[in-house]
Parts: sequence; C-alpha cells; structure tokens
Amino acid sequence: MIQKTKLKKIFHDVNVQINVEAVNMLDDTIKRIIVSYASNCKNGNVKRLTPELMWVALGNINITKRDTK
Repeated sequence: MIQKTKLKKIFHDVNVQINVEAVNMLDDTIKRIIVSYASNCKNGNVKRLTPELMWVALGNINITKRDTK
C-alpha cells in the first residue's frame, strides 16, 4: 500500500534503521487507517472525497461550518 522505499528513506534521513518486519507492520497499520477513512466516507454518504470533505474521512463529524474557518 505504501511505497516502502520512501518509508525507508524517511527513517534513514533521521538515522534510524528499520527492518522488513517493521516496514510490513507500518504498511498494515496504514492500510487499516485508509480502510477506516473509506468506511467513514461510505457511512457519511460521500461519493467523491475532496479536500473540503476530508473531515468526513477523518471521522470528525462534529465539525460545523463555523468551526472550519
């Protein structure tokens, strides 16, 4: 799901070694988050996710228009 070379580079840039198992665990975690976002969109009746509707994907359903300014 994620580009593993980019993930490794992020850790390399801060001088942290990361092994294959840790990369796979991060990949699985990110996949679960994305699946949750998609589910939130479906439950919120969002047919096309746009930047203005990111609050639905993130699950922030208590945000009102006044709060987003």
